[in-house]
Amino acid sequence: MIVIVVVVLVIALGNSDESTTPAPSRTTADTTPREKTQEPRGERADLISFQLDDRSEAGITNIWVVWTIKNSSSEKSDYSWDWEAVDAAGTRLANGSQLEINVQPGQTARGEYPTTLKSAKGIKLNITSFNRTASY
Repeated sequence: MIVIVVVVLVIALGNSDESTTPAPSRTTADTTPREKTQEPRGERADLISFQLDDRSEAGITNIWVVWTIKNSSSEKSDYSWDWEAVDAAGTRLANGSQLEINVQPGQTARGEYPTTLKSAKGIKLNITSFNRTASY
């Protein structure tokens, strides 16, 4: 029985799938106790939120990507990630790369960047790659 559990854990932890995944959404107050006690899943868990912010007004389109990073490591870190915005049909409408540097251990960093999107409705953000490296 223990061998089966070990094999399953090795397979699950050894899976380094770099496929496209949805961006994390804002944390809500209605999380279950189980969700609150789970351990972060590596460096990617440091990207606490990554979402679109529609600041359009008076007929002028103004849509930004906004993010929050919290360095959970014990060393100053640099973060870089690639993203894409896709519509309901899966068509890529925008993509980009973001960088957050010199984030101290335990520190939270927030950032924003403008997009060329015409609307935020029905748009899904995906993270296509994510890296954390030691900052010197």
